[in-house]
Amino acid sequence: MGLGPRSPHKAGRRFPAGGKRGRGAQGSGRPSGPPRQPCRPPDGRSPPALDAHPHLSPEALGYFRRALSALKEAPEAGEERELMVHNVLKEVESQALALATNRTGSEMLQELLGFSPLKPLCRVLAALRSNLRSVACHRCGVHVLESALLQLPRLLGSCEEEEEAEEEEEKEPPLDTLEELVLGLASEVCDDFLFYCGDTHGSFVVRTLLQVLGGTLLESERARHRGSRSPEAQRTPTRECKPADFEVPESFLNCLRDLSSCFLKDIAVFITDKISSFCFQVALQILHRKLPQLCAHLCNAVIDYLSNRNFSADGSPLLLFLRDQTSSRLLEQVLLVLEPPRLQSLFEDHFQGQLQAMAAHPIANFPLQRLLDAVTTPELLSHIFEELSPALEAVLAQGHTGVVIALVGACRRVGTHQAQVLQLLLEAFHCAEPSSRQVACVPLFATLMAYEVYYGLVEEEGAVPVDHQVEMGTAKALGEVTVLGSLLLQHLLHFSTPGLILRSLGALTGPQFLTLAQSPAGSHVLDAILTSPSVTRKQRRRVLKILKGQYVALACSRHGSRVLDAIWNGAALGARKEIAAELGERNQELIKDPFGHHVARNVALTTFLKRREAWEQQQGAVAKRRRVLNSILED
Repeated sequence: MGLGPRSPHKAGRRFPAGGKRGRGAQGSGRPSGPPRQPCRPPDGRSPPALDAHPHLSPEALGYFRRALSALKEAPEAGEERELMVHNVLKEVESQALALATNRTGSEMLQELLGFSPLKPLCRVLAALRSNLRSVACHRCGVHVLESALLQLPRLLGSCEEEEEAEEEEEKEPPLDTLEELVLGLASEVCDDFLFYCGDTHGSFVVRTLLQVLGGTLLESERARHRGSRSPEAQRTPTRECKPADFEVPESFLNCLRDLSSCFLKDIAVFITDKISSFCFQVALQILHRKLPQLCAHLCNAVIDYLSNRNFSADGSPLLLFLRDQTSSRLLEQVLLVLEPPRLQSLFEDHFQGQLQAMAAHPIANFPLQRLLDAVTTPELLSHIFEELSPALEAVLAQGHTGVVIALVGACRRVGTHQAQVLQLLLEAFHCAEPSSRQVACVPLFATLMAYEVYYGLVEEEGAVPVDHQVEMGTAKALGEVTVLGSLLLQHLLHFSTPGLILRSLGALTGPQFLTLAQSPAGSHVLDAILTSPSVTRKQRRRVLKILKGQYVALACSRHGSRVLDAIWNGAALGARKEIAAELGERNQELIKDPFGHHVARNVALTTFLKRREAWEQQQGAVAKRRRVLNSILED
């Protein structure tokens, strides 16, 4: 199975890096829509005025600022700290709403909640809940409410213990438990579900509430709450998130069922509304882990609704929604959580025969990537590979490199079509023939450039490609390594037979290999060399030997020093001696460098230079412990 006939315009090609996934990210493959205004409540009432909240005096603000600073400096444990926390949070209770809706006050309150024991948190949460709509739909208050909910993993386990240790004071009214407060808050949100999900700020509370009720915090949501607004954080693919689980009472899961069932009442809104759709996407991720049957039910509801729209179009109506900015994002999440049999039937009913058109579309190519990410069976991958493979070079030329990366990743994961996809890549980058060009594939893949573009050759159409000249390859500095190019090489190094990639890496010069290791994206290619089970110890040593003579430059680099640490951790005693000896020749330079001095400490360079015998005994003991640990892990 090969590529189709070459276009006469493909002689010199620089493959675009591909569209980015971020919402409105610069250079995104998805068009950015106009900013969305908060939804009106379903009963026609206007959202509460954001300025209708208590005023926080400068004196009070100053008090809380000083209190927070003192708490940070106080010892982590002890009666003095406990008393300080108790006194500060007592003041917070009476001014919780004013603090939450003040920009500076909300930031301080979020930090204070991180110190809070169980009962003060309950009182603050009760105060916020009594003004739920005005807090949840306030640009500052929403983050305080989220912070309060995110204390649950820390405090839920200590509820019984703390309730037994502390009796209610006679003068204080009975206090709802943390469980009751969260369930009450969820009940209020459930009663006005469509409003909260559609509000720009309120939707954040719904997303956090879904995670807390399910006992699963998503990494993407935690990063957002920590204040990460960088384009890189926004572009983190869902498949890379690492959820953190914690124990929740059965009542929380029952409440999660009730809350998630609300999506079915207005499913058309949650599919087409940009803000509401995010809540649905988070719900599917949580349900997939905790309530898979309900997750499958919601996915089927989405697919059935979209499949039955009466559009006069060729193929399935579902394909129209794959090209829509909002609904395609929800469909991406649906694809990621579907069970393999349902994914197979969805492909056969809606996607088969349409993959090349999807790959070429500026929006539909993203759901196609998620489809590839979700593939786990050789049968489904074979159908997709057969349909997509003839268009691989065209997809690269269109800038949808993510589709090709996802296809290569699926071949790596499932373990089939690996030799075929590698051959297609060689042909697409014009280094398959003559065979001498294959040794240059790593620089081409890393930079996403065809052979002629990378080496600046001018070849007439129909001319026989020239052989690769070793001198030309060694004389050229390595080009800029792209993120997608690095991902492509990482996948290929994890193929069952990565020999060609390793030979190409072995043909790099020391300076070229150093550039790769010092690159933010390229350094991860070195990680793959060190961790891939397909790379033998002998092959690893042969490739890494190129770095000999470059260790000091590597150590004095932000990303290179991390690579050198990884190489050191996996090196045998003999290799460690070589590295330490080379670094020791320029010890003073290392010590003065902000990255090099960490490497010198990790290598124990001072001991190596002054007490060689003690150093060897120490390193030998470390190697022995590592061998014992490896044998235990292998057993």
